Amino acid sequence: MIDIALCIATDHDPWLVLLAVFVCCVGAFAIVQMFERAQGSSGLQRLGWVFLTSVGAGATIWCTHFIAMIAFKARVPVDLDAVLTIVSLMVAVVGTGIGFSVATWREGRAFPVAGGALVGAAIAAMHFMGMAAYRVDGIVEWRWSYVVAALVCAVVFSSAALTVLASDRLGRYRAALGTGLLVTAIATLHFIGMTALRITPLALSSTPLESEQMGALALATALVGLIVIAAGVAAAFIDRQTRSEAMQRLHDMAMNDALTGLPNRISFQKLLGRELDIARETATQLAVVAIDLDRFKEINDVHGHKAGDDVLIMLARRMQLELEANEMVARLGGDEFVAMTRVDNPARLQTFVARLDAVLKAPLSIGPFEARVGASIGVAVYPQDAGDAETLTNNADLAMYRAKGENIGTPCFYDAPLDEAIRDRRELANDLRLAIDQDRLEVHYQVQASVTTREVTGYEALLRWTHPERGSIPPSVFIPIAEENGLILPLGEWVMRRACTDAMTWDHDTKVAVNVSAVQLSHADLPRLFHQIMLETGLPPRRLEIELTETAIMADRVHALHVLRQIKALGVGVALDDFGTGYSSLETLRAFPFDKIKLDMVFAAELESSPQATAIIRAVLALGKSLSIPVLAEGIETDQQLAILLREGCDEAQGFLIGYPAALPVSGRAPFADTLGEDPLSDRDSVSVAA
Repeated sequence: MIDIALCIATDHDPWLVLLAVFVCCVGAFAIVQMFERAQGSSGLQRLGWVFLTSVGAGATIWCTHFIAMIAFKARVPVDLDAVLTIVSLMVAVVGTGIGFSVATWREGRAFPVAGGALVGAAIAAMHFMGMAAYRVDGIVEWRWSYVVAALVCAVVFSSAALTVLASDRLGRYRAALGTGLLVTAIATLHFIGMTALRITPLALSSTPLESEQMGALALATALVGLIVIAAGVAAAFIDRQTRSEAMQRLHDMAMNDALTGLPNRISFQKLLGRELDIARETATQLAVVAIDLDRFKEINDVHGHKAGDDVLIMLARRMQLELEANEMVARLGGDEFVAMTRVDNPARLQTFVARLDAVLKAPLSIGPFEARVGASIGVAVYPQDAGDAETLTNNADLAMYRAKGENIGTPCFYDAPLDEAIRDRRELANDLRLAIDQDRLEVHYQVQASVTTREVTGYEALLRWTHPERGSIPPSVFIPIAEENGLILPLGEWVMRRACTDAMTWDHDTKVAVNVSAVQLSHADLPRLFHQIMLETGLPPRRLEIELTETAIMADRVHALHVLRQIKALGVGVALDDFGTGYSSLETLRAFPFDKIKLDMVFAAELESSPQATAIIRAVLALGKSLSIPVLAEGIETDQQLAILLREGCDEAQGFLIGYPAALPVSGRAPFADTLGEDPLSDRDSVSVAA
């Protein structure tokens, strides 16, 4: 160590030594930056960064060596071999390139260690080849202990540098430590290697290169090396900046809605979490406002999706302009928005909600048209309405759904008794969706029989749902829920498929009747679905009958009659259900040849006490006979009711007197009940999927 210090102090120009150290430090920093880029890349991009790293490393090592070598006071005539000097630069570039390639080849500790060792070997090779280009007029001697020490230092410190740079444990200190180790590897190799050199002068003639020329050469070498190093650093920083900008763009895309520029669901949830923490710490209130546009679908349908996008953009800008301190609005998706504000006092919250409501109801110009969208708004406030982010958001949604359902045109604030009923219906809707998907529903069949012969004429399929926790759910409850939540179509298809499948297992050829709702009837593909189900199950069309109310037909009479004609063309029977309680239009009976008229149960219930009910039934029976359409009376529960129907000439009957709904129907003569018991599922709740 003393020899090395004396060598540096007495045999080197201190200013040029400082210049060499400066070049080495700057170059090592550049090497670290480019090597990290190489580590974070793959394929051709990694190959490019390894090349730039090796060029920067070669320039750093070569410039450091030759500036320090020029700083060396040989005290004998000195000359430089140009060819060996250039070859030494190539050795540094190629050798370090191989080392960096190995270090980045695979993950694991062995590769950086091996690559670092090769880089250290390249530093040593460049140094001693450079010394071979250093021609002196004297006897050159090497002290091999110092040569070995120089080589070991270069290999060890280079391996340590690349190992540190390949590790994730040191965090932000990794680059600084790696730079220091690289500087140490280069510097120790040079100065220990120079200590190993001993020169005995042979002549006292003047040096071919004067000291001024040597200084100029050192500065030129440093300048060229720094330019190369600067190019590498610039490339690394440009890449880092490009990646940073790309990451920022990706972050913006991930956190903001692409159409409106508003924060999206993820961004809102993060901000809501922070605001709730502030509210808890300061014991203040925080309000979440759920917003769902009312007539947005109409704009999409009438003016197109481009107009719908324009509406969303305009409304987003309007709401943004209304925001004040500690307020924000986000788009969750589709036509759903959410807003949030800190609540200093109730008046401020009311004002905030009123501002949003006003801009959402204000007219919008869509090209040559003007539209008013409006919105349903629900509000929930922390801490009185909820104590966490998820519950607070859900409660605001419940209040919004109540505002939409009641169609009152004003914002609704969360009300636990009212909104818990909405929550309960939403949970039932989710459970019903699962029940359909997992085939956990049942179909019971209620017998229909001839009044005169008591022969079974058919069975009506009645849907049943036994909830795993709530028990039996009446159809009068879950059918409206299915209609509200878009489940009526898959539910109707499930019932149709199950009824046809079950009918094929019966040991008789009796008809099965399935109810069809107005929503099903509105779909033009309903005849194709019936045809597909009958092909899949093998049920003959003559054994299938659909029942629908005149209300379902009148929703879109022309389309409904067209669909019914297609269904009837398949050979499927069509019955008019609940006759006498809806429109009861004779025009409908004239326009379509129904196969059966089903008289509503309300008339059967009054047969024994109301002459008017008997007169109405007599008139309907006469109408059916004149049109050659059989009439079935529903809700027959007593022998007296059956006797009146028999006297008046009714064709068929259905009700508890004839038989209760059962999972397995019987054939032959209907088992008319002698005594009536209490059925847990009233026939009035025995609805299938009729609206």
